[in-house]
Amino acid sequence: MSDYINLTINNLEHEHLCCAIADKKHQEGVEIKKQWLKDRIEEGHVFRKLGIQGKVFIEYAPLDKAWVPVIGDNYMYIYCLWVSGSFKDKGYGKELLEYCINDSIKQQKSGVCIITSKKKKPFLSDKKFMLKYGFEVVDTIGDDYELLALSFDHSTPSFTERAKEQKIANPELTIYYGKQCPYIPNCMEQVKSYCNNNHIDLNIIEVDSLEMAKSVPCVFNNWAVFYKGKFETLHMLNEGYLKKLLANCQ
Repeated sequence: MSDYINLTINNLEHEHLCCAIADKKHQEGVEIKKQWLKDRIEEGHVFRKLGIQGKVFIEYAPLDKAWVPVIGDNYMYIYCLWVSGSFKDKGYGKELLEYCINDSIKQQKSGVCIITSKKKKPFLSDKKFMLKYGFEVVDTIGDDYELLALSFDHSTPSFTERAKEQKIANPELTIYYGKQCPYIPNCMEQVKSYCNNNHIDLNIIEVDSLEMAKSVPCVFNNWAVFYKGKFETLHMLNEGYLKKLLANCQ
């Protein structure tokens, strides 16, 4: 077993968040995420990382406390499992996932679940990797997004009915966002700047509570984009991706 560190209230201030280690433009997001984590850790939220300067970590929480539109009795939910760059193919992903599974068993959970997609998408874990460890598709939204679960007792979680609507009345570019990901503040700056400079109406909705996260009208893992009333993507928008999205929606 490699050397890992779990973030705690005592070490949170001086430990890095490996998803945004050295990039200065995301440091505001790091501080916002750490503040968000202070409350979540007490609820059983786990952020476990490899004890080196690298993007190797898993982040999960009890499903009833997870800020996602997924429901289920006594489940654990994985927000993110990320192994990048030179750290790939060295068994770290396997070790992190097995830690989460074993932790869930120790806590007598009914299983573990995670949002993925039929085709690999940024900011979502790879479906093929999860299937290797016994996860199965238990619910879907639209033609692409899926909820996978590893059940210990044959029960299954599901997306909320509200999440399956995938539409809103507002035709403006609309973004639902949380404070969990360090990349979000910089993305928001780029989106606001581009929309302001190009006279594009923008509606920003902060998901600032567990109750609100459970009731968003789409699949959501901390970010979701609507345009012309239709759900478009979970992909965080920088200026380049926003231009592409708007062009494809014309």
